Amino acid sequence: MSGALELIPVPGLPEIAEGDDLAALIAEAARLADGDVVAVAQKVVSKAEGRRRLLAEVAAGERARELAAGLDKDPALVELVLAESRRIVRAERVLIVETTSGLVCANAGIDSSNAGAGGEVLLLPADPDASARRLRAAIEAATGAHIAVVITDSFGRPWRVGQSEVAIGCAGIDPLDDWRGRPDRDGRVLAATEIAIADEIAAASDLVRDKAAGLPVVIVRGLGERVIAEDGPGAVALRRAEAEDLFR
Repeated sequence: MSGALELIPVPGLPEIAEGDDLAALIAEAARLADGDVVAVAQKVVSKAEGRRRLLAEVAAGERARELAAGLDKDPALVELVLAESRRIVRAERVLIVETTSGLVCANAGIDSSNAGAGGEVLLLPADPDASARRLRAAIEAATGAHIAVVITDSFGRPWRVGQSEVAIGCAGIDPLDDWRGRPDRDGRVLAATEIAIADEIAAASDLVRDKAAGLPVVIVRGLGERVIAEDGPGAVALRRAEAEDLFR
């Protein structure tokens, strides 16, 4: 399947606070059509869900203080990372953990950029796929449009410099296009090709905004054939099995 894509940033959203009806705000600001994919930056989802913490109010335990000393980090931040993690994967130069929702990333995805007042940080949504499903259902109910939702966040990459947006949650789209067993154009059977569709949507959406633009929502139009009736497996399907994961 090939065709033209449109990347349409959605202006006019207010600063999001805990308890705001993010789906209603998106539905009002965006002109949505059947088959649209709504890419939503994680930070506004976290803000609406009250996933904001003030470092001054966090009491760091002994383990957090030990790790912070070796990594030159704020002990309060490390305490939050530990609270949001199932386990530490690596604590050498950077603190890589497996989060309570199963993501493997630096600092449990906790971020201070665009978080508001000094000393505040944002945590990832507790269950990003569940957040995507709720947003999808509410936006569809408000607009009548049949859509998909992808929640995006910036992740580092172990073998390449720079960050790229990835899908940490999604609903209404199959996150992977599995080509294993299909032939290539020369008739060779593909053995390993799985295309990370949801990650590619997330990365594409970031091309029409910047970190200071205040544009957390982008409509990706032209992928209607990939938007499905059910919610689908979610971005959890993109996580590599532990036995195949070089970090674990």
